[in-house]
Amino acid sequence: MAKIVVLGAGTGGMPAAYEVKEALGAGHEVMVVNEREEFRFVPSNPWVAVGWREAGAVTMPIEKYLAKKKIAFKCARVDKIDAEANQLVTGEGEVIDYDYLIIATGPRLAFDQIEGAGPGGFTQSVCTLDHAEHCYVDFEKLVANPGPVVVGSFQGASCFGPAYEYAFILDKALRDAKIRHKVPMTFVTSEPYIGHLGLGGVGDSKSMLESELRNRNIKWICNARVDKVEDGMMHVSELNRKGEVEFTYEEPFNHSMLIPPFGGVPAVANVEGLCNPKGFVITDEFQRSPKYPNIFSGGVCVAIPPVETTPVPTGTPKTGYMIETMMTAIAHNMKSIIVDDKPPSTKGTWHAICLADMGDTGAAFVAMPQIPPRNVTWFKKGKWVHLAKIAFEKYFMRKMKTGTSEPVYEKYVLKALGIERLEQDDK
Repeated sequence: MAKIVVLGAGTGGMPAAYEVKEALGAGHEVMVVNEREEFRFVPSNPWVAVGWREAGAVTMPIEKYLAKKKIAFKCARVDKIDAEANQLVTGEGEVIDYDYLIIATGPRLAFDQIEGAGPGGFTQSVCTLDHAEHCYVDFEKLVANPGPVVVGSFQGASCFGPAYEYAFILDKALRDAKIRHKVPMTFVTSEPYIGHLGLGGVGDSKSMLESELRNRNIKWICNARVDKVEDGMMHVSELNRKGEVEFTYEEPFNHSMLIPPFGGVPAVANVEGLCNPKGFVITDEFQRSPKYPNIFSGGVCVAIPPVETTPVPTGTPKTGYMIETMMTAIAHNMKSIIVDDKPPSTKGTWHAICLADMGDTGAAFVAMPQIPPRNVTWFKKGKWVHLAKIAFEKYFMRKMKTGTSEPVYEKYVLKALGIERLEQDDK
């Protein structure tokens, strides 16, 4: 019997646990280790941040639903991975042995790289549920005392969708409160142009998102480096194509939310030879560590190089469906190794399907694969995306409760659209 431990129970870890258990069967043990007792649906955080969702609507207990699939659960913070001994060490000093490890921790939020950034400083975040709830408190202060708003992404950020989402959702929430006319908004982003998204653009994302910002009277600053944040004031430098400072700005704000750069969580980053200098797990094409063959990884915590060099550093995002393709590949490769006694051979497609809410409309894109050059790319906007995002929240939460990562109807509907999780052998 092999013991597989999944470290992390987010939008990557939970599907990984379900798929690996199904692939390996009852003869092998699967355990999930997570520092919190509940699963949190991160894509809904921008709604939480303006009071459109309560925490209970986007969380669920982990152990209850894993147990239905005979998957063990341990609620603990892991402080150390001893990759040579195949052990995890928790914050309480407990040792958890494993034969195979799947790292799905997500990132460390590196607010410390910018002076005054983050909930511990003067800006808000929607990267975690706790941060989103803290942001909602600050949003209520803005409603009570309207003034300038700054939204966007810090230098080094790799997750741009939530920044756009929050800007548009906030705009709608302020219009609903009938105070939008009292709130000047500026979008500050490290992207070289609006709609770059860390992906070199997707379809017509540049003109479409520029038009949306313009129609909502949201100004923007691209190639932006935030030098420091003070209480109520953000100091921003705009760089030119040579990486030289061309303009500087002092942007006042009563409320601000910027996405931070990501890094690897300490327990993962500290494993010698496992990660790149930023702490992201280095994997081969089969999602396996080249140095530690019994360690696999998928999700935001894996190392992916930027798609291109930009004047202000931007990372490559790892979107939801792309992460699911990684986890499906991991499950197939573990079955090959453990059950079939064969080398891994399955690769995820890394296709991307993204639904971005804009409060009363939305934008959707498909990129196949997510990293250019691509076979298929399109970007569309419409009210239907807003409704689809709401439906997807309910659908994904239901998938996590039923323990079916890819229901058969989802598989065949996406296949009909030419979207598949795994690369097909062309031979």
